[in-house]
Amino acid sequence: MVYISSWDEFAERSIQLFRADPQSTRYVMKYRHCDGKLVLKVADNRECLKFKTDQAQDAKKMEKLNNVFFTLMVRGPDADITEVSGKEQTEAQPTKKGRGRKQ
Repeated sequence: MVYISSWDEFAERSIQLFRADPQSTRYVMKYRHCDGKLVLKVADNRECLKFKTDQAQDAKKMEKLNNVFFTLMVRGPDADITEVSGKEQTEAQPTKKGRGRKQ
């Protein structure tokens, strides 16, 4: 098991690995607080991909990858993942305008 140093390469290869065999692909996230390191591992029965980081900005990338995997699990491995974002859409929630009194 060799660590992949580039985030883009890790994300691309892990999505390809999941699409090739979604039934046997595993995704593991491990955080060691004492070291401050986050390790992501995507594996099936033949191949294992690992990515290690200690940068806080990579947590957002990891959140987006989680959303991509959730989308692929729900919609199927052939789903379009271009519309997946890092945060939930807030369009459905009404917004408050102003602080006036209720009448």
